Amino acid sequence: MEWVATSDDPIGLLVSHKFKRDRQQSRTSSVAGGDNAMVSEALNYLGIRYRFGGSSPDTGFDCSGLVAYSAERSLGLKLPRNAAEIAQQGISVAKNELKAGDLVFFNTMGRRYSHVGIYLGDDRFVHSPSAGGVVRVESMTMAYWTKRYNGARRLDNSLMASARAAN
Repeated sequence: MEWVATSDDPIGLLVSHKFKRDRQQSRTSSVAGGDNAMVSEALNYLGIRYRFGGSSPDTGFDCSGLVAYSAERSLGLKLPRNAAEIAQQGISVAKNELKAGDLVFFNTMGRRYSHVGIYLGDDRFVHSPSAGGVVRVESMTMAYWTKRYNGARRLDNSLMASARAAN
């Protein structure tokens, strides 16, 4: 599905000129997903429309829906269904130690951990932003995201091992 920036997605208009380039780089860069199953999975859904409560490519995704769907499909890991609960999973990671596949959290609704995305490397992350938007790659160095950054979590091996044991 090809993404087209529309007037009801103002941030999308700002990044639209980078979208195709980011998409191509993300598919070929080892930093941006060649070695991380969850990153690769999430990048499959670039261009899928945002939908509040959405949890599949057929219905659309909200931020936690994209993360939970990608984690389950790529790692067999069932995550909670909202960003604040996902923020309690795994281990905390310092911003300067982020690796592809780490979960990054933002305060976008006046409360901590109200938005989540998947870190790609090179200060970029993939997420499903908001109504009118689509799953896309954005830079964490944009002023909007820098001001709202809350922290990051790494889904550790014990979580993945317990998920496999439950299956």
